[in-house]
Amino acid sequence: MVADLKLAIQAQELDRRISELKNEIAALPKHVAVIEKTLDSHLRKLEADRAALAANQRERKGFETDIQTQEQRISKFRDQMLGAKTNEQYGAFKNEIEFCEKEIRKSEDRILEKMAEAEALDKNVKAAETSLDKEKRHVESEKKQARERTAVDQKALDEAQHERRSIASGMSAPVYREYERIRKSRKGIAVTEASDGRCLACNMVLRLQLFQELRLGNRIICCESCGRMLYFNPPVETDEAGPGESPSEPQAQSVDTAS
Repeated sequence: MVADLKLAIQAQELDRRISELKNEIAALPKHVAVIEKTLDSHLRKLEADRAALAANQRERKGFETDIQTQEQRISKFRDQMLGAKTNEQYGAFKNEIEFCEKEIRKSEDRILEKMAEAEALDKNVKAAETSLDKEKRHVESEKKQARERTAVDQKALDEAQHERRSIASGMSAPVYREYERIRKSRKGIAVTEASDGRCLACNMVLRLQLFQELRLGNRIICCESCGRMLYFNPPVETDEAGPGESPSEPQAQSVDTAS
């Protein structure tokens, strides 16, 4: 196989690895951001439930204060009833007392409603607090793993990029320029295998003469359809050997692509 083509194949594998590492490094912060956003939304929901519970308690206290006020008014009206001089005065005080008693019953009903609401809110708050405690630990664990994974990926990326630069420096300048041109225009695939007379990247049939030249492995040959550099790996012979004979060894072929 032409030496530059061997290096191009190695460069392409490294380019694939480098791309995967960069994508993973970029994806890890996004993953952390997603779980942190979910945690934040749960925190806001908990705060809303806590605020609703606090408001509920304030309203209950307000109704309890109203009851105390009405009870004080009743006590006052009863004292005044004792000093009433006419039936009209007595009846007026009695009506006021009945009104106060109705207001007390209304406040008591509202307190019972608020107590039922508070029970559900308190249950939600306690459940959310327990869940959030677990979720916070999970988020911190995920962030720690993401930092560790990023460090590992970054080290692997640095090593791959170093090896990639070394390979690129070993390629002839014209071949490297062509490799880069094809790679950028063909979604990262600049080198591909040819088998059974076809380019395996675009699946187009190669001219017989071109395929024969490719099998010789004397020069770099490119697919006339997609323009990618081609290499050929001959199939392993599977003929059975005769008695006393060892299987014939297939002759290694060079991997080449047309320029």
